[in-house]
Amino acid sequence: MPAKRTAMPTAAGILSIIAGALGLLAGIGLFVGGLFTVGLRGIIIGAFYPPLIIALAVVAIVGGAYTLRRKAWGLALAAAICSVFCVWFLGIPAVILVALARNEF
Repeated sequence: MPAKRTAMPTAAGILSIIAGALGLLAGIGLFVGGLFTVGLRGIIIGAFYPPLIIALAVVAIVGGAYTLRRKAWGLALAAAICSVFCVWFLGIPAVILVALARNEF
C-alpha cells in the first residue's frame, strides 16, 4: 500500500530552495567583499568561505527540486542538511519535514 501523500515534501523542498537561494546570494556577497579586503583575513574570507557556501547552496537548490518531485530521499535529506548551513531557521524545519516524509519518496 503506497504511503499517503502529504504536503511535507513540498514544504521541505520550498524551504530548501529558498535557503539555497539566500545562501547563494550570501556566498556571492562574501566573494565580492573578500575581493576588497586586505590581509590574511581577506584572503581566508575571499578564498575559502564563498566557494563552500556556494557549493552548499547549489546542493540545497538542486536537492530541493528533487524533494518537490519526491525523488531520491537521500538527496532530499542532503539538500535539507545543506540548507541548514545556508539559513538555519529555514533549514532545520526542512530537515524535520524530509525526515518525517521518508515513506513518501
